[in-house]
Amino acid sequence: MGIERFIGIDLAWAQGGARSKPNETGVAAIDGRGVVVDCGWTVGLEETMGWLAEATAGRSALAFVDAPLVVDNPAGQRPCEREVGQRYGRWKVSANSTNLSSPRRAGVLLRALLQESGWTYDDGRSGPPTGGKVVSECYPYTTLVGAFELGYDQERPAYKRRPARVPSAQWRAVRAEECDTLIARMAGLATADPPLLLSSHTVSRRLLDEPSPQPAADYKHREDLIDALLCAWTAALWSRHGPARCQVLGADSLLPLGSAPTIIAPARPEQTRRGAS
Repeated sequence: MGIERFIGIDLAWAQGGARSKPNETGVAAIDGRGVVVDCGWTVGLEETMGWLAEATAGRSALAFVDAPLVVDNPAGQRPCEREVGQRYGRWKVSANSTNLSSPRRAGVLLRALLQESGWTYDDGRSGPPTGGKVVSECYPYTTLVGAFELGYDQERPAYKRRPARVPSAQWRAVRAEECDTLIARMAGLATADPPLLLSSHTVSRRLLDEPSPQPAADYKHREDLIDALLCAWTAALWSRHGPARCQVLGADSLLPLGSAPTIIAPARPEQTRRGAS
């Protein structure tokens, strides 16, 4: 039967504490036709797990999460994070460092909760899964520059981090414009293989109908949903095309298959190990 649901989770890395609640997590679920079955936001791991259970009830699913899921290095960067910079650095894409001293490791907790509830973590080294409920790690920035359909041939879009060339006073307006351009390009995935139909759900359709806001909180709300949709589409791309369109960063791990800390990333030929400088 194959995978029936492709899930994207832009996870809030911090869990919050006694005096603060966690940030929002963007969530999205699409089917094999690219229809957005559900999307929106959750707060905290319990709410995210509840949404996942409902979105995938009775169906096979592949969830791609934008957060470190396996962290076993005492210090420094995980190998998969180093390889992001090595292979995508020319497009101005790099990854934050995560290790056992990092305070924000909600992804590790999410993976443990998923495994307790019957999901399987997969590092991608054996290729795309064909069934069950499987969770893997991804990084939307690699999708933006690694998927030719989105057209970011030279560098990543400036929808998150302010480039040095943009004055601080102009940043919010520039960021909103960059975000609108990104959304327009994502709308073009309606005819891609696999497709993503932003207009198929009332929440995702608002990305098309409403201009990106400039206030920080409103913008972050929108950005989380965009990244969740990118994660879901990346899961569908991996399922559909496997290593022909994607690469597994961190694949040199000596850990048993299925257990290594990896990032599954869309890649142009020049971004793979052979093509990267």
